[in-house]
Amino acid sequence: MIYFDNAATSWPKPPAVTEALSGALAGLGNPGRGAHDFALAADRTLAEVRARLARLFGLRRPERVIFTKNVTEALNLAVGGLTGHIVTSAAEHNSVLRPVFRRGCFTAVDVDGHGRFSTADIEAALRPETRAVVLSHASNVTGNLAPAAEIGRLCRAENLVFILDTAQSAGLMDLDMEALGVDALCFTGHKALYGPMGTGGLALSERFHPPPLLAGGGAAPLAPDQPDNLPEGLEAGTLNVPGLAGLGAGLAYVEARTPAALLAEADRLARRFHRRLQGARGLTFYGDYEAEDRAPIVTLNVGRFDSEETAGLLADKYGLAVRGGLHCAPLMHRSFRTERRGAVRFSFSPFNTEEETDQAAAAVLELSRTA
Repeated sequence: MIYFDNAATSWPKPPAVTEALSGALAGLGNPGRGAHDFALAADRTLAEVRARLARLFGLRRPERVIFTKNVTEALNLAVGGLTGHIVTSAAEHNSVLRPVFRRGCFTAVDVDGHGRFSTADIEAALRPETRAVVLSHASNVTGNLAPAAEIGRLCRAENLVFILDTAQSAGLMDLDMEALGVDALCFTGHKALYGPMGTGGLALSERFHPPPLLAGGGAAPLAPDQPDNLPEGLEAGTLNVPGLAGLGAGLAYVEARTPAALLAEADRLARRFHRRLQGARGLTFYGDYEAEDRAPIVTLNVGRFDSEETAGLLADKYGLAVRGGLHCAPLMHRSFRTERRGAVRFSFSPFNTEEETDQAAAAVLELSRTA
């Protein structure tokens, strides 16, 4: 199998991630619950992972990094702390859309034919009662980037909370929260941070402290109410210590390679793939492939094939692992008029090779001749 589904989860993981997972199962206890060696070792492990994440996101205080089981939980925690009108976009994944929709007062700005929106579009959607802007940094359908720094400056000027979903960009792009004007940066561990599934979280600026999503064990055991202190007040219950130990190893890999170098390699392969297919009959592409900066994603359809059919053929006949379907982004597909057939996504990583990329392009071209 040749793997091109890194936007769903990265594969393979660096070997150190597996080693950290097994080491944690063998030698780490429950953090904050004891004074013995296993519990203290778990405390130290989590402190190191928080410190690595704080460095990655330009955050001065590691205690403002909150662990969750995934980016969806992080977004629910952050959005759950909002009041008033919210602005989002039609480019969003359901992990953004559904928490926002539950608030009941929102505007989702439209996207253009390439799935893009602008800072001006966001500004035009603001109302006197607007309190927050919630967006994905990179689209999981097209790879397009939101103009995050511009929108962050707008939010600071208007005193709005800015929540950014970095599921497709953390580990690949510079995510300095202060430079971007972000108040809650939500991340997942299992994509370009190379950690295991079941890991994620959010990093909070000094301007934003949402209420707890969950209440339960952990800090201040004698208090009847969930405490306000960070990070414990937002981390009710036992954390996924083995998973977070694995995430720490993934973060060490990202630090050593640097996000810029990792993105450069994956982006080179994605653009190589697109160039080999550009102009072929029967292929339709979605997204802005002229943009200088984008996530390493190429999304397309072949002839009149349903996207799931195409993905199945690519797997069964050519051994390619790709993603077909709607990618949990209903408004984007409605904009592209692909809400019935979906689209086929190839998502690249630095572990892919030129040979794999060319093999994938040849397979798509062969399918296009029969479509």
